[in-house]
Amino acid sequence: MTTAPAVPGIVTAEQVVATARSIAAVQDADGGVPWPEGHVDAWNHVECLMAMTVAGLRAEARKGYDWLARHQRADGSWPAKITGGVAAEENGESNHAAYLAVGVWHDLLVTGDERFTRAVWPVVERALDFVVDLQTPRGEIVWERAASGAPAAYALLTGCSSIYQGLRCGVLLGERLGDPHPDWELAADRLGHVLAAHPEAFADKSRFSMDWYYPILGGAVRGPAARERLEREWETFVVPGLGVRCVSDQPWVTGAESCELALTLDAAGDRARALAVFADMQHMRHRDGSYWTGWQFVNEAWFPHEQSAYTAAAVVLAADALSDTTPGAGLFRRAGRYAVSVVDAASCGCSHASSRT
Repeated sequence: MTTAPAVPGIVTAEQVVATARSIAAVQDADGGVPWPEGHVDAWNHVECLMAMTVAGLRAEARKGYDWLARHQRADGSWPAKITGGVAAEENGESNHAAYLAVGVWHDLLVTGDERFTRAVWPVVERALDFVVDLQTPRGEIVWERAASGAPAAYALLTGCSSIYQGLRCGVLLGERLGDPHPDWELAADRLGHVLAAHPEAFADKSRFSMDWYYPILGGAVRGPAARERLEREWETFVVPGLGVRCVSDQPWVTGAESCELALTLDAAGDRARALAVFADMQHMRHRDGSYWTGWQFVNEAWFPHEQSAYTAAAVVLAADALSDTTPGAGLFRRAGRYAVSVVDAASCGCSHASSRT
């Protein structure tokens, strides 16, 4: 029986369970966990399953993994948006496909249920093969394959940072199951180098806070480079007492980004600031245990006017990491075990061409 995490002085175990139950409350009958507007995407769906697993809602989480198996396409991808069980956007996103491996590895850490892992393993294999097929010669992985089958012309830094973690989790799963995938490991090595050394490989989305912290959260950047990166944009994105901006040019803090920064800080060894950021975002908590998506602090209004399951999921995962409650609590800390140190990116021989915006 899983014990729910509690972060003393910030959230109790009962509050964390209530937050996880707010995710289960919006789960569709077929197992999908939708955005407030009704569509399901595989990445946020997996994040919600991880949170429910942490809180002991195993049946609900497994129902969600069944949903993923049913909706996976022959090429290993999922439609970018699925509404009512039908594809609303046909393109397949690489980071959506890669995140399944993170969820399945997390499930194994928390539950120890290797039989389930083996059952879902073919779904993970197809998903990561889809991802690796979108890797460029330099090493970045383009963000989508269109419905026509054409790969995108550029890569995204946040997406590739999450993909890096997915590939590493896939490698770990393969080793555990006796089915190693050295091609995934090679792909992760190449991607990790590009993430650490070649910012020009990615489209410029620097106004988004996720592009600031995700290379650390996904595990590609750690050590002094991570600390320098965090300090560089701290005042740009962190609003003391409120949380983290979604974008640098708007007075809008969001719960998911705040919790992801808390996870990032914890992974980088900065537990004090992780706790502070996590405490600051608690003003977004709704009385039913769910969380508002964001707060526009100039207009003093919730924006959008919704509580989102993915925000609740980020809260639960941050609470687990900050309390070290479940065996999966160190998932993001351990993501950086293979991070590379880049001394001179100019001498590595890689192309320095810019990505399209």
